[in-house]
Amino acid sequence: MSRPRAFLIIVPILASLAAAGLAQRDAAFVQPAETRAALARAQAQAAEAERRSVRLEREARAATEAAEKTAREAAALAARIQQAEAGIDAAEARLSLIDGQRGQLERRLAERREPLLRLTAALQKLARRPVALSALRPGSLRETVYLSAMLETTMPEVRRRTSALRAEIDRGRRLEREARQALAALRTNEDELADRRQRLAALETRQRLASRQANSASARESERALAMAEEARDLDALVEQLDEAAGLRADLAALPGPVLRPAQPRIAEVGETAPSALSTGAPEGYQLPVSGRTVTGFGSVLGTGLVSKGIAIAPRSGAQVVTPAGGRVAFAGPYRGYGRIVIVEHDGGWVSLVTGLARTDVAVGDMLVGGAPLGVAGAGTPLINLELRRNGKPVNPLDQLR
Repeated sequence: MSRPRAFLIIVPILASLAAAGLAQRDAAFVQPAETRAALARAQAQAAEAERRSVRLEREARAATEAAEKTAREAAALAARIQQAEAGIDAAEARLSLIDGQRGQLERRLAERREPLLRLTAALQKLARRPVALSALRPGSLRETVYLSAMLETTMPEVRRRTSALRAEIDRGRRLEREARQALAALRTNEDELADRRQRLAALETRQRLASRQANSASARESERALAMAEEARDLDALVEQLDEAAGLRADLAALPGPVLRPAQPRIAEVGETAPSALSTGAPEGYQLPVSGRTVTGFGSVLGTGLVSKGIAIAPRSGAQVVTPAGGRVAFAGPYRGYGRIVIVEHDGGWVSLVTGLARTDVAVGDMLVGGAPLGVAGAGTPLINLELRRNGKPVNPLDQLR
């Protein structure tokens, strides 16, 4: 009877495996292929954000001016936030994959559990009947001996046929360990995200306090930008007006002013225009403003029948949004139908439009380094749109990524 009883341990293992469940989030994907693609995308975005943060942290350490150092530190923190966000996306995708695999395994085990339960019930009944009572029934002792002999020959076959089942039980244990690891990674990334957001908020507060002396000029320019937004019939018209204002600023900056006679006149000869002003390539280090899935491509036909002039990215709720490249903030605030938007002017006639923000953390006139925080995406299922234009003409941002 020892062998049948040893075989009975399969039943509680099956029951515990079927009933076991980890505290997981709802699966965000339906198809495994989609989940695997999301996992690969999140891992790549996390790696890219880490590389960017390391570079910005190195530049911050090398900066000598306090303003530049603070700007680089803020951009590095924003990159670290995006790294944590991508890590959370990757952990959730892993949990979704594991949950799907565990579901398939439990269904297979359920199919095989019924015949095993019937077999083990019969074995348990036999094991509970004392041999002394079997002797009181005619023929029962002979049946018991016959059944014992039959078990001697059938148990090896039963063990052979249940080897695959035992392998699946082991796989269930492995999946449970992987789920715990993914859940631990998720919790770690969530803790890091909260900590980095607090540090960035503190740094931005210090930046605002340090720049209060320039608030009057910035406020006047911001008021002019808001007035333009009220007058503009649509976003294209607003960008055109801002382009004209930028051109006027450039012309005014180019006007000669009073120049003192230098000690060495030959050195004061007018040189060529700065290379950045003549640049025809995309802004240096151009990047996407947020981590997420691209849901609308450049040139796609929208539901309204219009053609998309940029791309739309679906990030996680409350995701960190950064400037695609360094430049000057030409507009920051709400705009009808687009949520809060930020328009950044880059060198060489390039302009980036980032729309769909729930909060903006920059002001008109701010000079930003590449990757500087612009604000955050909304709650629920936000959508961040990015448009890139050169001299007023839309350009595919994905072709300009570095």
